[in-house]
Amino acid sequence: MSWLLEVLRKITDLQVSIADVADILTVAILIYALLVLLRGTRAMQMLWGIVIVLGLYLAAVSLKLITLSTILSSLLTFLPIAIIVLFQQEIRRMLTAFGSTAAFRWNVRPEEGPVMLNELALAVQALASRRIGALIAIERRDSLAAWADTGIPLEARFSYDLVLNLFIPGTPLHDGAIILKGEQIVAASCFLPLTTSHELSTELGTRHRAAIGLTEETDALVVVVSEETGTISLAVEEQLLRPLDETTLRNALAEHLFQMHSSGEATS
Repeated sequence: MSWLLEVLRKITDLQVSIADVADILTVAILIYALLVLLRGTRAMQMLWGIVIVLGLYLAAVSLKLITLSTILSSLLTFLPIAIIVLFQQEIRRMLTAFGSTAAFRWNVRPEEGPVMLNELALAVQALASRRIGALIAIERRDSLAAWADTGIPLEARFSYDLVLNLFIPGTPLHDGAIILKGEQIVAASCFLPLTTSHELSTELGTRHRAAIGLTEETDALVVVVSEETGTISLAVEEQLLRPLDETTLRNALAEHLFQMHSSGEATS
């Protein structure tokens, strides 16, 4: 027990300032945020791989395994570049999250929110019943301006009829996605980033891959209607909720939009 008493004595002799505590807490919060961001992704597996390589290097050095430690040391020299290449998507998402304001961007008046969601759910159900493909991105905190710029600007007030007409096959704007910001349809015929994940089912098409791709880079909600099956899906936080109908879609949208709107008001 003498060693334990000695450790405790050294700890009590340490002089810890408020700045030291703040420094430790900041690093702990950053590490926690990184782990939350990577949880459930392939990047988490790569992170564990890097940890294992570091562990092997430390073990090789401590055991004086010269050849192995030299090889691992050479590999670790390129570790910073490897981290940037392997985790570029996660780094971009983290910077986007840090740069986002606490205010919620879904600027719909509370009394009109349920009405708009009801019209959106009805429009999506009408498109699905006719097997007309559709892709609808809904902006939340993260701006979708970069993707709106790839399409045709509309700045039109949202309506059931307008959504239907935008996706009618043969019309000039039916290809691509429409982007909603509050009560406005900002743009139509927009290109969204495709996910590179290999975990999606092969039966899912380009619209679904684009929906997941946008949720990988932003916190947007993306509604998808399959023109092959008429199935309604909702992409949120890199997950695809399907199959949905008018009621379940309306409830899912309300849950993710109004709940975050309330939390945004609470923090402002």
